[in-house]
Amino acid sequence: MTGTSSTAAPFGPEWSASLRRGSDSELRGWVDLALRLCDEADQLALRWFRREVVVTSKPDRTFVTEADTAIEQLLRSRLADAHPDHGIVGEEFGVSQAEAGVRWYLDPIDGTHNFMRGVPLFATLMAVERDGEMQAAVISAPALRERWYGWRGGGAWAVGRADAGPRRLRVSAVSDLVDAHVLHGSTRDIAASGEAPGFAELLAEAWRDRGFGDFWGHTLVAEGAAEAMLDVGLAAWDAAAPLLIVEEAGGRVTDLLGRRAVDGGTFLASNGVLHEALVGRLSRP
Repeated sequence: MTGTSSTAAPFGPEWSASLRRGSDSELRGWVDLALRLCDEADQLALRWFRREVVVTSKPDRTFVTEADTAIEQLLRSRLADAHPDHGIVGEEFGVSQAEAGVRWYLDPIDGTHNFMRGVPLFATLMAVERDGEMQAAVISAPALRERWYGWRGGGAWAVGRADAGPRRLRVSAVSDLVDAHVLHGSTRDIAASGEAPGFAELLAEAWRDRGFGDFWGHTLVAEGAAEAMLDVGLAAWDAAAPLLIVEEAGGRVTDLLGRRAVDGGTFLASNGVLHEALVGRLSRP
């Protein structure tokens, strides 16, 4: 999804379902495929986790491990076999078949720095876009033994080691910032970006804040455990899967200026009812 829409965009499960571009069975089929591929990706990730892994620097001075590249190569190969007409937007190997009507967004390891240091907060992110709208997504965190997934009109779901079966996700109904649990990425990066001049004021007003960065903060919003998650420096493959899951859980996702997009570089996920207030606070000098 590369376009934007009005800051007054609606939200909620019915609105999210209205964005469906295909049958329920087709979209659920994409989710099932992604879940199967994540079974393989999880095994690869855990093979290197908390063990010696080769790390190199990319031109943008971020790091990539041999696990990142191996997982993306695996996913690309499997997707080429299953859907040779689909395009791919991947973190490590770029875009293929850019003009395809259906494209898969791949982040082989979201939270690479965590992975490198033995912190279990990392995940493989997969999302499927059709004609500019995300349609299905899976987030798989093997070290946590947790997964989150969803598809348009089918809801957002999670399953983990403590669950007897999949559980439906719903955002919270908290409607006042003083009662809000606000999550965020690096405070240093957010301050340095200049994209959120009211960030410190927001944290001072909120009930509680924590720096649960990367994918996990977004899933906590979808689960109703927090009211907002904001971050900067995101690429489309970082944002695609969380966007679908938060929206199907009833929440709202935009950049920090209130524009709905996955390629805006900043990301704000909320329970929806607080979204306008959050955007307003963050933009206040």
